[in-house]
Amino acid sequence: MMSAFRTAITATTAGASDSGRATSGAQRQANSVSLTVFFVFLVIGILFAIVGTNVYGLTDDMAGLGVAAFALIGTYFLFALKIANQWEKAVVLRFGKFRGLYGPGLFWVVPIMDSVSSWIDSRTIVTPFAAQKTLTRDTVPVDVDAVLFWVVWDAQKAALEVKDYEAAVDWAAQTALRDIIGKMLLADLLVGREAIDQELQKIIDERTTPWGVSVTSVEIRDIVIPQSLEEAMSRQAQAERERQARVILGESEKQIAESFAQASEAYADNPTALHLRAMNMLFEGLKDKGALVIVPSSAVDTMNLGGMAGLVSLAKASGRAGPLSASETTTQG
Repeated sequence: MMSAFRTAITATTAGASDSGRATSGAQRQANSVSLTVFFVFLVIGILFAIVGTNVYGLTDDMAGLGVAAFALIGTYFLFALKIANQWEKAVVLRFGKFRGLYGPGLFWVVPIMDSVSSWIDSRTIVTPFAAQKTLTRDTVPVDVDAVLFWVVWDAQKAALEVKDYEAAVDWAAQTALRDIIGKMLLADLLVGREAIDQELQKIIDERTTPWGVSVTSVEIRDIVIPQSLEEAMSRQAQAERERQARVILGESEKQIAESFAQASEAYADNPTALHLRAMNMLFEGLKDKGALVIVPSSAVDTMNLGGMAGLVSLAKASGRAGPLSASETTTQG
């Protein structure tokens, strides 16, 4: 009897393993619910054989057949009960023809007749892609890295219209990126990332819509140019900044010259203002201690600085000699 039990269990386990190996890569192994049901029926079969043999006097062959029957029923539930996660849709085919979409949750299939061809993930999927050594419109090789955000909105089309929708989306994104790079200049590529993102999203979405896939966003992560070109662009930018600095300096000199021209016109009709301005400039130069200012003789004569210097010296000498009377001051003047 025990040998019959072992034979029935071994046959059932081997059948389940063969069926598991025969399933496609997209089809899942048995879930916890189906496994529980299978072992429940297996235990019931073993108890039936034990009770039938000891109590009702069944033969070993009859007990083995009972165990095999319960094991077959458990095997049926093992492959009939399926569970899809909250974010999944199971594509079920009956004799190779589309039967329907099932999930999320527990659903039932008929073994041998039905098969789950694929499990479609309905969450947003992130796919990084890149275009390496791609020539721009002005024949500059660049490496561009980007990220694609997409979601499956029609699981039936994703399973039936394209063989591998994930690989198809990846290749569609790469070809679209290379196509856009080849149509743009390097300068436009470096400064127009937002426009590139929108154009990429539009092109990829048009290609993937027949597959039941919708592109939600495309973002350019990095654009790498050759090192030699990067150094040349840096030198060009530095030269441009120096040119702008020289232009600004020239404009400043021009404005200063215009201001001097206007000031000379104002001083030409007013010599007194010119003398006051000259004296102010001289004072500004002499107010610091130890300052030495060399003034041309023509400027001294023009501003009458000689007489003024004499008056200043006389005032200093009077201060040292003591206060002078009014008659003395008049006489000295």
